[in-house]
Amino acid sequence: MKYFYLLCCISVFVGCAEKQPNKAETLEEKAQRIHDTVITIDTHDDINVNNFTDSINYTQNLNTQVNLPKMKEGGLDVAWFIVYTGQDTLSVEGYAAASENAISKFEAIHKLCEEIAPDEIELALTSEDVRRIAASGKKVAMIGVENAYPIGEDLSKIEEYQRRGARYMSLAHNGHSQFSDSNTGEKDSIWLHNGLSELGKQAIAEMNRVGIMIDISHPSKEAMLQMVELSKVPIIASHSSARALCDHSRNLDDEQLLLLKENGGVVQTVAFSSYLNTEKDEARSAYMKGIYEEAADSLGLNWYERSQFGSLTKEQQDEFMENYPKVTQLGDEIAATKSDAPPAVNVSDLVDHIDYMVKLIGIDHVGISSDFDGGGGIEGWSDASETFNVTLELVKRGYTEEEIAKLWGGNLLRVLDEVQAYANAIN
Repeated sequence: MKYFYLLCCISVFVGCAEKQPNKAETLEEKAQRIHDTVITIDTHDDINVNNFTDSINYTQNLNTQVNLPKMKEGGLDVAWFIVYTGQDTLSVEGYAAASENAISKFEAIHKLCEEIAPDEIELALTSEDVRRIAASGKKVAMIGVENAYPIGEDLSKIEEYQRRGARYMSLAHNGHSQFSDSNTGEKDSIWLHNGLSELGKQAIAEMNRVGIMIDISHPSKEAMLQMVELSKVPIIASHSSARALCDHSRNLDDEQLLLLKENGGVVQTVAFSSYLNTEKDEARSAYMKGIYEEAADSLGLNWYERSQFGSLTKEQQDEFMENYPKVTQLGDEIAATKSDAPPAVNVSDLVDHIDYMVKLIGIDHVGISSDFDGGGGIEGWSDASETFNVTLELVKRGYTEEEIAKLWGGNLLRVLDEVQAYANAIN
């Protein structure tokens, strides 16, 4: 009887031991679990059509900040590939050339998803698509249009872009377009429309009608104020940060942020050095100027400063876009060996902006973007392979899994749902 009683006690003890929880998660383990669980969405990744060919494409670990191997390594689920066109003359000839450029980028994205790597990545058109594709294990592509300039004066092209997969669009870039003034007007206080043109106001209504989100990241503040007034649905800033922390015209001031909250929209905090910390960026940039020139020379490549981009020829701009990642990667490697290099803008600086905006306008109105392959990238999140580091910093700051899910894309998908629901209701 005593023996039986002893066996029972041992059995109970073992059973209790088996039910004991595992040792507490480390902070890194918690961050990795959350990162693997939530859907991570980066709303701004530029592309070069030369990287979407049968022989050179995103199935390879190219010298780009975003490609499929880097997305897999870093746990980045969704990349918004950008149909970007620089600003040129407001003329029939300018519009025609821009249109050709835009269509080539739409076609490149479709080719990646439908011909080159359909088993690895799929184009999403709705939030339901995003969740379905991510659950299948594939990566997700979405399409944003940076600068409506290629549309010319033909508003029917807005619906054409929607059919091609565009789910957000900005009405201007660096320079005033036929639709909207750009933030760049702040430099000389020269404005073309004092906000939106009449065509721009019509474009807002048409974007609402077809279900394309309105992106306010590049247009002027006055244009943004008019967009909010005219739009029947929430708007987004696809890649901007807080002007209170970094006084750059590409960022949103408190008035704009509070208006964005009232509108129900979302600001996608961007990992772009000069939009995060001016002092650190300027000190680092001045130091890196010589380093990048040294790197370009050693590679036998021509090198231009980003500030020169607008004055370059089309051929030089293409050369810059191709050479930029090669030169900066080597330059960063050289700088890492230098003891006198000023600190780089980093993930902590990015999350400082997230903290500020969450405190000001709430967790439901803030998201994350990189501007990779378009000038973005910071220490700790220099390409898609380092995406986890952003989640890790958010966990260190005390954000919960639910909050991180909203920041990494939940908020953006909510806006997309509202925009598409309105379009479906009126059509």
